[in-house]
Amino acid sequence: MSRWIALLRGVNVNGITIRSAELRSLFESRGYRDVRTVLASGNVVFDADAGAAELKRDVEQALRDRFGYDAWIVLVPHDGLAAVVDGFPFESAADRHDYVVFGSDDAALDDLLADLELDPALERAARGDGVVYWSCPKGSSTDTPFAKRAAAARFKRTTTTRNVNTLRKLL
Repeated sequence: MSRWIALLRGVNVNGITIRSAELRSLFESRGYRDVRTVLASGNVVFDADAGAAELKRDVEQALRDRFGYDAWIVLVPHDGLAAVVDGFPFESAADRHDYVVFGSDDAALDDLLADLELDPALERAARGDGVVYWSCPKGSSTDTPFAKRAAAARFKRTTTTRNVNTLRKLL
């Protein structure tokens, strides 16, 4: 039995509304155990016997069937999340937001940073193991060069972003 975190992309934004209780119920109906949701942004912690590829297929299809949207998730082994959070390479500050972009495809994470010129006074981004770390000023998380690239349609199926504070709640 392994502990996993399913990070759903695009939940409770753009007209896709899924209540935490419904999400938890869906996971439990699939036979997953010790299910808990964290916040209303599509974070599910659960136990399962299956491997990552099988889990990803099962959860995505179950979400599509139950909620009627083009569901995409990134699965993260729970026991590796603390290292991701501890590995955040930038100094935190009260006027900044710290994020981690998770990916199910390393090439997509590399593409996020490829040929991207950032102003380090505005935002910083760095590649990590299976993630991209990103820090930007509060209030600018949708309009910086990195934010605009990360929002591109080509990354929809392979990446999702979480605030570091949210990740701490998943531990």
